[in-house]
Amino acid sequence: MKYKLRKWIPYFLLAPALLYYALFWIRPVIKAFVTSFTDLEGNIGISNYIAVLKEPVFLEAFKNSMLFAVISVILQFVIAFMLALLLNKKFKGVNLLLFIALIPMAVPPTAVAILWRTGFSTYGWMNNLLMHLHMIEKPILWLTAEGTNALMFLILIDTWTVLPSVMIILLAGLQNLNKEYEEAGLVFGATKWQVLKDIIIPILKPTIITAVILRLIAAMQVWMISVMMFGFGRVPFLVERIAYYTDIVPMLENSYNMSLTYSVVVTVVVLTSVTLYMKFNNRKRRA
Repeated sequence: MKYKLRKWIPYFLLAPALLYYALFWIRPVIKAFVTSFTDLEGNIGISNYIAVLKEPVFLEAFKNSMLFAVISVILQFVIAFMLALLLNKKFKGVNLLLFIALIPMAVPPTAVAILWRTGFSTYGWMNNLLMHLHMIEKPILWLTAEGTNALMFLILIDTWTVLPSVMIILLAGLQNLNKEYEEAGLVFGATKWQVLKDIIIPILKPTIITAVILRLIAAMQVWMISVMMFGFGRVPFLVERIAYYTDIVPMLENSYNMSLTYSVVVTVVVLTSVTLYMKFNNRKRRA
């Protein structure tokens, strides 16, 4: 009897968390999914999805979201990995460098957007700095950028913001790495590049996958920096369209349905991207 009761203890301990998710997560998600297939008359169908696909900015928002995710994840991983390798070395001033590298992590996204928006305004600190260094003769109109230039601009700002979070995950993996593997490779004649490529990176693969997946999910959901830098519609993203129908035009008849439909689309895109990335890694591992 005691054994049977003891077997159910873990389930009793998990019950409050499961109940919380059932009430405040699973239920709203199911409701949002059903509503996305419901038109204004209450009929079930795909009219909302057709309306989303017919939106003039949908393809641009989808393209921007994909490009932003791919370019930002690759760029941020490469820079974060290089910084993590540097900070993993023992040298004078490493703690100060780590402190400086972690500063962007403490700045909220809204403050980041305000910082860069004021900095890149016509008479902001960036133009003043460049003019003081005699690199430019007149102010550059940074915030008039459009298309690919604006997208790359946002990628650079986002990279400065999230780089510490990616770096700290990789640094934690490097610090848990057994130094004997690296030393053995060097003793047997391998170069530092071969040790990195054939020993360190394969061992760190679970950490790398975790860092990339977390960053990929976050990159797919970018919108606040874009809106605060350029406003709605200049550089559209999928999640930005959710905010648009929720905050800008909530008075339209189909605003609620459109926002939920975009939410489902974003969820499907994120899940598909993560699944494809995992399959690619598993296939590469088997090869």
